[in-house]
Amino acid sequence: MLRYLYGSQLDDQPLLADTMFKDRATQFRDRLGWDVAVDAQGYERDEYDAEDPLYVIWQRPDGTHGGSMRFLPTMGPTMVNDHFHHLLDGEAIRSPFIWESTRFCLAPCADGRIAAALVLGGAEVGRGFGVAQCVGVFDARMVRIYRMIGSCPDVLGSTGTGKERISVGIWSYDPSDRARVLQRAGISSALSEHWYARAFGTKPAKLVQRAA
Repeated sequence: MLRYLYGSQLDDQPLLADTMFKDRATQFRDRLGWDVAVDAQGYERDEYDAEDPLYVIWQRPDGTHGGSMRFLPTMGPTMVNDHFHHLLDGEAIRSPFIWESTRFCLAPCADGRIAAALVLGGAEVGRGFGVAQCVGVFDARMVRIYRMIGSCPDVLGSTGTGKERISVGIWSYDPSDRARVLQRAGISSALSEHWYARAFGTKPAKLVQRAA
């Protein structure tokens, strides 16, 4: 199922948090060879995990991590603005209606339905928080995944070639995209809304106030 948790809530979910940060190390350091920091516990974490981000997490029936992604409002610190603004001609992206999504991670052996479920969770965040667009940094391997899910970004800038290509892209919230991703994830609209309501209730005005 989809879980929506702030960083400050992860201490209450030790198994889910433990397996998420270890799966991030497996994906980003071991499989992709990124230059990321992994601590003595085997966790991959960076400075943005300390900003109380909102995590969208697929939780397996045994309570472990199946996949996840991380969201931060662009009005505060973000990876795009702090480290990749050169791909945007030096311009920062800051808007209460644009959030950043990073650390899209799939556990080993996770299938395409989990990837689609995470994108669905991102759509629910956009709908519930009044977020019009989402910006993120992605590498070349993600292009295939986005095409498979049916949620491709508009590319704002890129560097490198082939497998080493890094891009900044932006996604716009569109209700028709949600319907398509629901189908790909094999999840009903009612169930997705139930998971979202478990985390936030049904009063989006208060959520927009917190996000800003």
